[in-house]
Amino acid sequence: MTRTRDTTTARAPRTGRLRPSAGRQHHAGPLTYVLLGLAALVSLFPLYWNLVAASHTGERVVEAPAPLLPGPRLLDNLSFAWNQVDMGEALVNTTIVAGLVTLSTVLFSTLAGFAFAKLPFKGRGALLALVVATMTIPPQLSVIPLYQIITDLGWVDRLQAVVLPSLVAAFGVFFMRQFLIEALPTELVEAARIDGAHSLRIIWHVVFPVARPAMAVLGMLVFVQAWNDFFWPFIALTPDGNPTLQVALAGLGAGNHTVNQAVVLTGALISTVPLLLVFAVLGKHVVGGITAGAVKT
Repeated sequence: MTRTRDTTTARAPRTGRLRPSAGRQHHAGPLTYVLLGLAALVSLFPLYWNLVAASHTGERVVEAPAPLLPGPRLLDNLSFAWNQVDMGEALVNTTIVAGLVTLSTVLFSTLAGFAFAKLPFKGRGALLALVVATMTIPPQLSVIPLYQIITDLGWVDRLQAVVLPSLVAAFGVFFMRQFLIEALPTELVEAARIDGAHSLRIIWHVVFPVARPAMAVLGMLVFVQAWNDFFWPFIALTPDGNPTLQVALAGLGAGNHTVNQAVVLTGALISTVPLLLVFAVLGKHVVGGITAGAVKT
């Protein structure tokens, strides 16, 4: 009698055995914390040295070796820098300009991004390509015609000359469009229309809640760019008239044919503090927006 082999049992997969690492939570080792600590120190060192330089005299800052410990002149340099170029007025002007530019850019970019992502209309692809193509044009090419326009309008040395040309950005439109394509289901918009919601209600109750992480990221990027913008504000505004912070810093520390580097770095320190506060407020949303979509279900 011939023995028959049970092929079913022989070929049955071994599902009961799991890998030893399955389900185990991996923890960072000591090397990971060392590398993260070094990266944090390298990132924070420029800010620390800016604080150190702002607490010394101008002669001590340019000496070799450079100082690495704080000095006793921080309050004196802060007072001198604040009063030399009317830093308070420049700080208020920069806050107004950066705030208005950020709000308008985020609002208009979200609306345009939603239209390009979810609203079908003729010429949508060609119009989007035209918007993206404007990102390739250097901003220096528009300086002369733009300055002629604000001169004819009488806006030289006025804040609207800096705000109005920056109300919307092509990058913001493209950024919000790419985010809403993946994050906002088309069925959700169609369901809202079936329920009788008009366009403004859909934008307020559907689009804005979904786009909030990307709006926070875009707002952070635009605010930093508007806060640090120097080229166009330096042309449209004057340091003695109605300057923004970066324009005021251009004339800081000058006197007697020399530049006090300690005072200049003190002004740079003053201009950095509001950015740190903004990131502290929006940091959670920024990180959430960056990681949105990183894990797929």
